[in-house]
Amino acid sequence: MMPANTIVISGPCSAETRSQVLETARDLSDLGIDYFRAGIWKPRTRPGEFEGIGDIGISWLCEVRDTYGLKITTEVAKAEHVEIALKNNLDMIWVGARSTVNPFTVQEIAEALKGTNIKVMVKNPVNPDLKLWIGAIERILKAGITDVSAIHRGFSVYEKTLYRNDPNWQIPIDLKQEMPSIPMICDPSHIGGRAHLLLPLAQKAMDLQYDGLMIESHENPTVAWTDAKQQITPSELKVLLQSLTIRNRSEIDEDAMLFLRDQLNETDEGIIQLLKHRISISSQIGQFKKDHNHVIFQSNRWEEALKKNVQKASAAGLSEEFVTQLFKLIHQDSIRIQSEILSTNEND
Repeated sequence: MMPANTIVISGPCSAETRSQVLETARDLSDLGIDYFRAGIWKPRTRPGEFEGIGDIGISWLCEVRDTYGLKITTEVAKAEHVEIALKNNLDMIWVGARSTVNPFTVQEIAEALKGTNIKVMVKNPVNPDLKLWIGAIERILKAGITDVSAIHRGFSVYEKTLYRNDPNWQIPIDLKQEMPSIPMICDPSHIGGRAHLLLPLAQKAMDLQYDGLMIESHENPTVAWTDAKQQITPSELKVLLQSLTIRNRSEIDEDAMLFLRDQLNETDEGIIQLLKHRISISSQIGQFKKDHNHVIFQSNRWEEALKKNVQKASAAGLSEEFVTQLFKLIHQDSIRIQSEILSTNEND
């Protein structure tokens, strides 16, 4: 059973045909989902890809609401889409990741929303940029919309990873700290990109006290026109929702946690002191390289050091991915420090 006030949004990635939309909605209505979603206008990465069925799809969404009593929502990418959504009394709309990345597009949508009270969700931008995400939400709020939520759908990264879009959980956590009144919805479909990853991602979102889930569902994902691998059938969605472990959200006994948190604080202080010491050594190395007119970056030395550190971390039971990213960040800062030393004029 989902926690109280947790919403579930589901439906196909794209509205393809009237029968596909209605059959999917019929099966989802039995699950008690809160909103039926379907992409009508699809901003795509490359030209030539299916860009949505267009305005006719709105009539199919309205038929879903009339037939099955489901609230309906779709993505908007420009003022014209907003106007059509409002004309047809959609219950909610969302601003997609490819729109959030462009302040001009978000502002156009915000202007079209002025004077209305429709619910709006804002997906994170494609790239991992917290300020862009916050800025998009602020533009919608300044338009007078009071019911605004954020959707975490993951972030594009250059390296290939397990996920279609890297979850980078820290960014939505940071957003919640900056804007605590904004509900957070997780979109495991776009994060995972593959059906078997949906459950663990949805579970993590629930463990982080997200306010809802948006999961793509299709009557027959194998023949879906878009994003077939990340969609599941309504019956599979039912199993997924039933498989979620819903943990206690009540306040933790602070006294019982005090000792462990004190230990954690002491450990964090130790990490800070170690980093301070390492920075001091990096500065000395930078000065040595400057005095001897030596290059900053030595690829072989870096690769060897990283490999040894990852091996040690793995032997200690630590995540290789985490340790690799950690040492890359430390190394980047070391290069920054040494670059500043080498660029400093000795007469300054």
